Amino acid sequence: MKLSVNGADIFVATGGRDFDRALPTVVLLHGAGFDHTAWALHSRWFAHHGFAVLAPDLPGHGRSAGRGLGSIAEMADWTAALLDAAGAARADLIGHSMGSLIALETAARHPARVSALGLIGTAASMTVGPDLLKAAEANDQAAIDMVSIWGLGFKAELGGSLAPGLWMHGGAQSVLQYCQPGVLFSDLAACNAYQNALAAAAGVTVPTTLILGERDMMTPAKAGKTLAAAFRNARTVVLAGAGHMMMTERPDQLLAALRG
Repeated sequence: MKLSVNGADIFVATGGRDFDRALPTVVLLHGAGFDHTAWALHSRWFAHHGFAVLAPDLPGHGRSAGRGLGSIAEMADWTAALLDAAGAARADLIGHSMGSLIALETAARHPARVSALGLIGTAASMTVGPDLLKAAEANDQAAIDMVSIWGLGFKAELGGSLAPGLWMHGGAQSVLQYCQPGVLFSDLAACNAYQNALAAAAGVTVPTTLILGERDMMTPAKAGKTLAAAFRNARTVVLAGAGHMMMTERPDQLLAALRG
């Protein structure tokens, strides 16, 4: 469906069912340079199991209009505005990578709007290497190559998809190539600059689950565990052998962790 959020037309996937404000809401927030297709499997599960689903393309991503947002704080305020546009009072926020920082910061800035958190491929600090930032700023294909190669675990790069015929590496590249020029750099720079994760986590009171990949090269499990320690009461699940792109690498295990 399409929503107007802060004056821009935003595409929001709803998991194959109409959005129903009477149901508990789940918001699925994608990572840097990606879009709602990252949640193709999980959005459908939630939509067909008693939830109203909002899986937006952030501004400038996928099928959404507008400019890319320049900071995690700005993206968090935008998430609250998305809830307003959908008529949802509160939501469980599930975010991957950059999306996990957005979800966390939304809980810090708008605590009354968040009922639970699911943070996937997350870390206390999402430092981005200078070579990747430079390539992304130049809209160089090398940036897409780096994100694709580092984002997928070892098995995923050799095949390993549960869906016959699905090439995970090529799929990731296709989505990143579709992103508007400058948006990947804006996203990565926002992640690199964000320094409020530990403080935000310390103030969270809602149920929180952190899901980490054992072989994640972009947000190593060690960095995720550092963030987990800052919460008052959070559950941490480490997916054995998984890299950063857990939605495609380990879809069933990821869903089990979220449900738990």
